[in-house]
Amino acid sequence: MIRRFLLPLAGLVAAAPALAADIPYRQAPPLVEAPIVPLFTWTGLYLGGQIGYGWGTDTLNVYPLGFGTNFTPNGVVGGGHAGFNYQINQFVAGIEGDVEGTGISRSYSPGGAVYNTKIPVQGSIRGRLGVAFDRVLLYATGGGEFAGFDTNYSGLGSFSHTQAGWTVGGGIEYAITGNWSVRAEYRYTDFGHFTDFTPIAFGLGSSVTHHETENAVRAGFSYKFDPFGVRY
Repeated sequence: MIRRFLLPLAGLVAAAPALAADIPYRQAPPLVEAPIVPLFTWTGLYLGGQIGYGWGTDTLNVYPLGFGTNFTPNGVVGGGHAGFNYQINQFVAGIEGDVEGTGISRSYSPGGAVYNTKIPVQGSIRGRLGVAFDRVLLYATGGGEFAGFDTNYSGLGSFSHTQAGWTVGGGIEYAITGNWSVRAEYRYTDFGHFTDFTPIAFGLGSSVTHHETENAVRAGFSYKFDPFGVRY
């Protein structure tokens, strides 16, 4: 009886390798890893341009005529900027410089005398501190500002000055891509005081002292170079 069960079982064991060879083999598909997309960062060197509008106050005092007044030079501003940002978590710190040509100018005519103030060029070197919300950056900025001033008095006396002062403001910047961003910014600038000695215009010993301040709004764009070889 036992042999009757063992003989068929032995036949099945002997045939098992052949049966296994006939079963179709399906290999699991290879794992495909998704490409790693680098997280956006504001870190990097950038270059860009900007255009805007500036308006200010020229407060002047004339000696020895003994009067003071102010008027409001204004005009278009525009130029280029360059800077570097470094991001740690949400916080962004950087430095930026810009140079602009301007159409800021104004003439004032008290009592027949014509005073004219013009700012043909200006620029700044500033720090930037901001908070990033992914591709949106809110920032404050401040530092030193310089400008060239041309002043004229009834065609009788013309002067040129390079004046240094301070500037402070803030803005918002949005990264359209990993490299391109757009911005809007406001800044207030105080160029301090300077004096023109004007004996030709008003007589020996006379002078005009100016105090120049400026408000400006700007829109701009920047191209950020990829940091450490990262490409978006």
